[in-house]
Amino acid sequence: MQEYIIRVQRGVSAENSWQIVRRYSDFDLLNNSLQISTLSLPLPPKKLIGNMEREFIAERQKGLQAYLDVITTHHILSNCELVKKFLDPNSYSVNYTEIALQHVSMFFRSEPKWEVVEPLKDIGWRIRKKYFLMKMKNQPKERLMLSWADLGPDKYLSDKDLQYAVKLLSSCSHPYIYKITFATANESSALVIRPFSEKGTLKDLIYKAKPKDPFLKKYCNPKKIQGLELQQIKTYGRQILEVLKFLHEKGFPYGHLHSANVMLDGDTCKLLDLENSLLGLPSFYRSYFSQFRKINTLEGVDVHCFGHLLYEMTYGRPPDTIPVDSFPPAPSVFVVSVLESILTCEAMKNGMPTVSRLLQMPLFSDVLLTNSEKPQFKIPTKLKEALKTSKECIEKRLTEEQKLIHQHRRLTRAQSHHGSEEEKKKRKILARKKSKRSAYESGEEHSAKYSNSNNSAGSGASSPLTSPSSPTPPSTAGASLIPPAPPPPPLPPAAPPLSTEVPTQPSPQPDISASRGALLSSIQNFQKGTLKKTQTCDYSAPRIS
Repeated sequence: MQEYIIRVQRGVSAENSWQIVRRYSDFDLLNNSLQISTLSLPLPPKKLIGNMEREFIAERQKGLQAYLDVITTHHILSNCELVKKFLDPNSYSVNYTEIALQHVSMFFRSEPKWEVVEPLKDIGWRIRKKYFLMKMKNQPKERLMLSWADLGPDKYLSDKDLQYAVKLLSSCSHPYIYKITFATANESSALVIRPFSEKGTLKDLIYKAKPKDPFLKKYCNPKKIQGLELQQIKTYGRQILEVLKFLHEKGFPYGHLHSANVMLDGDTCKLLDLENSLLGLPSFYRSYFSQFRKINTLEGVDVHCFGHLLYEMTYGRPPDTIPVDSFPPAPSVFVVSVLESILTCEAMKNGMPTVSRLLQMPLFSDVLLTNSEKPQFKIPTKLKEALKTSKECIEKRLTEEQKLIHQHRRLTRAQSHHGSEEEKKKRKILARKKSKRSAYESGEEHSAKYSNSNNSAGSGASSPLTSPSSPTPPSTAGASLIPPAPPPPPLPPAAPPLSTEVPTQPSPQPDISASRGALLSSIQNFQKGTLKKTQTCDYSAPRIS
């Protein structure tokens, strides 16, 4: 059987990478498990004959890579346990359902009034958070939902402060926060019990899903895509913004807003999972807002997540990409105005608007809230300080992660530009020009050196590039010593053997004009035929190596 080596990397650091070996049968098994999502995934087909041919193996490898690209870029699939176990079996080999049952059983020993009806398998997207349908022994018809979760990477509260803060959640009273019946935490996990709603969440309403169905089945590929009515969008949006404003004013970090965390109670939206930020769990939309450095506070995170939720309420599905370049037709221009202030590229660069600013926009400013319940959530001063410190630590880790992603993106962009065909052509042209210039300068340097060596030799007769010189006229300094009519003296041995005639009667008193005349006469009487042939080596031309 043919095996395929897969290199997996978590985050932007190449050091946090590993390799796994998978066969086609492993891919096929994963694909069958993901069929619950009803998505059409591009797994290459099986082939019984000729499946060991080189061309077929290469083609299948490309197909499997395309398959991995699809499931790892799909927001819901990439976070599901099936895909995580396939790509990182060492980190996800633990059975969290069994661990959750152990913790729940220990809890029931001290609280015997509760009883498990059934596990609610895979109704949420988190791998390390499990749900159970509960009931009280003295009220067997009333259904409750228990959620158990372990601690996440953003848990910065001390164990003592965490346990106190989680217990405090049951005392929170707000018309748009879902009531908590019981909550407790220890050094490794937390357990929260709430009333179970048969209507489900806002996401169930949008996708027309059954609350007890698995997350992949409910939300990956809805049969009918349809947004909510304009009045529902306005009312639900206003209620959610009001509760976000309340939590921000209390200094209570949230950062976990999405449509599956909003419970429906009649015509009222109520926020769920306030404990998530205390436990340090990652946000559902973290992979989106971690790409933008201007979204660096939990208030900004909440507003960004509200943009996702508003888009989902309007169009019945999540946005294809973030940022959003253009928006489909909406029930109102005011809806698009709010979405543009949160999800466009310009909004990502300039930063998120505040919750107060959103409440003043025309889409929400005219919504009348009929609920008269007075919000109550008393947080002691000491715990407020601990929550503030925890919030700062969460934001600091987010900023550091965004910085690393930004640096990685710049490096990748530079490498991509450097490796483009256009850049390769430019570098080739520059290299040729540089090579020609270097060769030309090298030739000029060689020529100059040779010329200098000739000049330093002295006599013109020794130079192959110059013609032999004429006899030197008599010096004026020794004119008085020359006999009045002697024949001309023989030429010095250093001079070339020339058959030249000189004036037989030099002036008895030589002067400058006579010397010039002698030189002119020598030039006129010069015979070219008396010269010896010589070979000329011309080094002045440029040499290209």
